[in-house]
Amino acid sequence: MNYECLICQVKSLPQRLDKFEIPRKERNTVVSELIKKIAGVDLENSYSPEITRDILARLKNFSTVEDPYQKEKEESNTYLLNKYSDFQELLRNSDDPFNLSLRLAIAGNIIDFGPAHEFDVDETIQRVLTTDFRFDHSEQLKREIEKARTILYLADNSGEIVLDKLFLETINHPNVWFAFRGAPVLNDATRKEVVNIGIDKIAKMISNGDDAPSTLLHRVSREFKEVYNSADLIISKGMGNYEGLMDESDPRLFFLLMIKCPVIGEKIGAKKGDFVVKQNVN
Repeated sequence: MNYECLICQVKSLPQRLDKFEIPRKERNTVVSELIKKIAGVDLENSYSPEITRDILARLKNFSTVEDPYQKEKEESNTYLLNKYSDFQELLRNSDDPFNLSLRLAIAGNIIDFGPAHEFDVDETIQRVLTTDFRFDHSEQLKREIEKARTILYLADNSGEIVLDKLFLETINHPNVWFAFRGAPVLNDATRKEVVNIGIDKIAKMISNGDDAPSTLLHRVSREFKEVYNSADLIISKGMGNYEGLMDESDPRLFFLLMIKCPVIGEKIGAKKGDFVVKQNVN
């Protein structure tokens, strides 16, 4: 974990205090406690998503808000569902539906209310259609999809999952597990959002059993771990999942993401704004 991640955690606190509706009179106490926690993090043995999870869990103790990003999750899903027929038309007219649907799925990764950054979904979609990937292992991914008996798809954010659905419909694989967070955290997808957009109709669903904004194998449920271990191919969406799995030595992993911070960019070998399809091989 990089020291800059701790700085980002501090910068995110005002927004998170607002989202959890922490009373003004309690904010000094809450922030003081959280700053001490952040200052005590062992950078060599910590995961940034786990620190985020611990901070959000502490904020919940001072709040009555169960799902602070529910509105954003619903709005982002609705926004992209309203464009779904347009995306399907693009795919029908495409010479390479696989590549196009993959690009759209990666563009959806821009939807993120966790870090303090602004985003433009439509601009990102237009850009991904004409931009070369920084890492482009899409042909390897296509071959692995065709060979795989079982695929595990690790979801990231709401809104983004609408374009994940489009990609899954395009590859039309008969045995896909679609994994989501075990409880609300930031704008990450949970069972509620996944069912609401109909992914349960095209894939088997599984919770990872955890409330961190990532896939942290030391925290996930036994049921999820069994599916993870038995999958022939694991498609990991987004920076959060990448942060949890980037040190795994597992060629079954393919990372699909847009780089949204320079720390992750440096780790993976890309720049902020780059699009990545990368198999987890040296």
